[in-house]
Amino acid sequence: MEQDNLKIQKQHFLIAMYPMQSHINPSCHLARKIVQYSSTRVTISTAVSGHRKLFPSLSSPDEEFHDGQLYYLPHSDGYDEGFKRGVDDPKDYITKRGIAGSESLSAILDKFKQNGQPVTCVIYSILMTWVPDVARAHGIPSVQFWIQPATVLAIYYYFFRDYKDAIILAANDPMAEVTFPCLPPLKIRDLPSFATLTNKDSPYYAVLGMLEQTIDTLEKESIDGEKPRILVNSFDELESDIIRSMEEKMELFSVGPMLPFDEGQDEFKDLFLTDHKVYVEWLGTKPEKSVVYISFGSYSLMNKRQLEEISKCLKEIGRPYLWVVRKDNRDSEGFDFEELASVTDGLVVEWCHQMEVLRHPSVGCFVTHCGWNSTLETLSYGVPAVAVPQWTDQLTNAWLIQERGIGVRGEIGEDGIIDGVELKRCVEAVMGNSDRGEKIRENAAFWKERAQEAVAEGGSSERNLRAFLDHTGR
Repeated sequence: MEQDNLKIQKQHFLIAMYPMQSHINPSCHLARKIVQYSSTRVTISTAVSGHRKLFPSLSSPDEEFHDGQLYYLPHSDGYDEGFKRGVDDPKDYITKRGIAGSESLSAILDKFKQNGQPVTCVIYSILMTWVPDVARAHGIPSVQFWIQPATVLAIYYYFFRDYKDAIILAANDPMAEVTFPCLPPLKIRDLPSFATLTNKDSPYYAVLGMLEQTIDTLEKESIDGEKPRILVNSFDELESDIIRSMEEKMELFSVGPMLPFDEGQDEFKDLFLTDHKVYVEWLGTKPEKSVVYISFGSYSLMNKRQLEEISKCLKEIGRPYLWVVRKDNRDSEGFDFEELASVTDGLVVEWCHQMEVLRHPSVGCFVTHCGWNSTLETLSYGVPAVAVPQWTDQLTNAWLIQERGIGVRGEIGEDGIIDGVELKRCVEAVMGNSDRGEKIRENAAFWKERAQEAVAEGGSSERNLRAFLDHTGR
C-alpha cells in the first residue's frame, strides 16, 4: 500500500480545458479532488482568454499562478482575446485553435520535462480534440473528462456508429421516437441539438465533426488492448443503467457531481463580477422555499420577446423572484426592467454565485436552461427545476430532469421561446400544493441525498476517482 501511494504521489496531471465557465468550473473541482486524494501535482491549462478571466488582477495576466493547491499555466489557442460571436468564423476558429493550441501545449509539456516535473497524464475536456495527439507525441497517456452526462456520451457514441442516418431523416419531427441499445425510448427533441443538425452550412456543423472526432479518439486511445478510460461528471446512482451498458466499450469512472458541497470550502470563483451583498440580504428577507430563481447561464442571450414572456409570468404568479440577466443582454434589448420592478416583488441582477443561491433556504424553484453544471447543482442542492432547454446537451438534460422526477419541462415554441402562460404553468406545477408538486419536491430531496452520498467518504464517486488514480499510478 505504501509503495502504491508513492507511485501516485510521483504523478503530475495536466488538465486542459476549453475556455468556457461550463468547462473550467468542473475541471477545477476535479483538479482539487485529485490533489485531495493523492497529494500529487495538478496543473490547470486553459486558453489565455479563459486564464485572463480567472485572474484579472495579475500584473501579467498570462503568467503562471499557484493558489496554494493548484498550478495554472495558460496555453495560447490563437484567440487570446477570446472567440467573438458575430465576428470570428466558427469554422476558422476550430481549425486555427487546434494548430495554435497544439504548438503551445507541446511547448508547455517540453518545459515541464526540462524542469524535472514531467507531466505523466493529460486530462482534457470536451472540444479539446487536438490534445490527445499532443499527449501521444510526448509519450503521455491522455484521458477524456466528459463534462456532460453519461447519457449524452452514449447517444453520441451510437449516433456516430449506427444511428446517424436514421436520426437525420427524422430530425424535423421533434416527437419522433428513437431507440438506442442502452437507453429508454427517446424523442428527437430529447437528443443533443448537434445530433439533429441537418444544415451543413451552419457555423456549428463543424462542432458535430469535433464530437465525432472525440468518439473516434476514444476508441483509438486504448492502451495495450485496454478500454479507453473516461472520467464522467455524473454519479453511478443517477445513470447506473447507462454506465453499466457502456462498460463493454469504455471504462467509465463516474466522479461527480463536481461541486463544492462544503459551504466553508474555498470555491472556484465565477468569471463574472457579483453584487453579493444585495442578493444575499434580499434572499434573507423571503420565506422558506418561496423564491423563483431564473438563470439561463453564462453563454446564451435572451431576445426581447423572451424577456417579455418571462416578465408576464412573474407578474402573474405573484411570487418573489431572483432573475439573472447579463448586462450585455439588458443593454442590447431595451427591455424596461424598472417597470417590472415597480409591480412585482423581485430582484434582477447581472450575475450571482449560483450554488450559494441554490443552497439558500428561501429558494423553491430553479427556472434553468439545463446546462449540465446547472442541472447537477439543482439536483445536488434539492431544488425542483423548470427546464427550459435551448440547445446542445441541454435538451437531454431536460429529459433527465423530467425522467428523474425533479422538475417539469416547459413546452417551447418553434421560435425557441417559452411563453408566459406556459412558464407560469410549469412554475405552479413545481411550487404549488398539488400532489404532483409534492412528489417533485420529494424526488428533489431524494436525489439531493444520493448526490451528496456519492461524493462523501466511501461514496461511489470517491471510490471511482480513487480507483482511477490507483490505475493511473501503476
